[in-house]
Amino acid sequence: MTTRSPVPAPATATVTWAGANARRLARQHLHPDAVATESPFASPGDAVAAMLGAHAQVLSAAELSVGLRGDGLTRDDVRTALWTDRTLVKTFGPRGTVHLLPAADLPLWAGALSAVPTGPNPFTKDARMTPDQVESVVAAVGEALTGAELTIDELSDEVVARTGPWAGDLVMPGFQAMWPRWRQVLHLAGHRGVLAYAPNRGRKATYTNPGCTPLPGAGALAALIERYLYAYGPATPAHFARWLAAPKRWAAEQFAALAGAGAIEEVAFAEEGPAWVVAGDTDFPAAKALGVRLLPYFDAFAIASWPRERLFPGAAGERALAGGQAGNFPVLLVDGTVAGVWHQRRSGRRIAVTVEPLKPLSATRLRALEEQVERIAAIMEGTAELTVGPVTVGPHA
Repeated sequence: MTTRSPVPAPATATVTWAGANARRLARQHLHPDAVATESPFASPGDAVAAMLGAHAQVLSAAELSVGLRGDGLTRDDVRTALWTDRTLVKTFGPRGTVHLLPAADLPLWAGALSAVPTGPNPFTKDARMTPDQVESVVAAVGEALTGAELTIDELSDEVVARTGPWAGDLVMPGFQAMWPRWRQVLHLAGHRGVLAYAPNRGRKATYTNPGCTPLPGAGALAALIERYLYAYGPATPAHFARWLAAPKRWAAEQFAALAGAGAIEEVAFAEEGPAWVVAGDTDFPAAKALGVRLLPYFDAFAIASWPRERLFPGAAGERALAGGQAGNFPVLLVDGTVAGVWHQRRSGRRIAVTVEPLKPLSATRLRALEEQVERIAAIMEGTAELTVGPVTVGPHA
């Protein structure tokens, strides 16, 4: 009797940090050497899709994030896409934070975000809402905003009128005031696709219903994970969970299901161990990224790239992370890793840019930095002046 030798398992690709980092930068057109090989993004929507949403807590920073990934894009192009062409939508995205998202992708985002399990209720017992009350408020928000652009106070009046006085109880701690009960599900209404920002009315934000029909949750989640891995892979379920503010065990279950279906595959990520990429997407650059880049507050690349200690090595983590949180400082990238912080102060068309490198820059890198500052000036439609020295401004909240 003869025995057959076991069929060897297929070799698992090994990915280095340098290769992963260079590919992430190139796919967002942030790799200085990728200009000749990667097509720059011609529209704000394409740039935002590539980074999986532009964090828009500081809208000017989002405009700069988009412009840096585009081909001649300016802040005016972003504003036109957002408020005139409506190819971008400002709403609540990953982690419940305000993002710019492509309008064409909003059904996918709404389907995926609506399917993410919620964590423990963070509100006090007297402030909480029942599941039925939550659904009533979300429905009321969608109805009130259909065909309308309302301020938060106007929306509050409409929600209370449609649901009941309980929705208006002032039980939510806000900024130097108490907010009505219903406000705790504002971001949920965004995730359900019934609320998005409309143009400001003076200094007041307004909201509207973008008319989005969410895609079924299972398919939308699968598509979002694959897009995440394409942009930021290799990645682990824990990385994805932190990026999305989702439970780690749930994220692991989603990855396992996709792996079982053959949609994603495991690789050996040298610095992290087993990690995942889209099936077949295992080509990575051999050389690390080179050059100088300036990224603004809350840039998607800085927030979504892991392992964080490799992107923010040594002193960079101490200087450019706020309690381990990425994005609170604009960062200087040198050869693909964080090597300092920077700040800009605008007065009319004049933009004063201060860059604080952690180590002295060579003459070649100083010239590259000057080019970056000029590019920022073009994107932000101003004139820039560069100072290399200490940044005295603290982290953004």
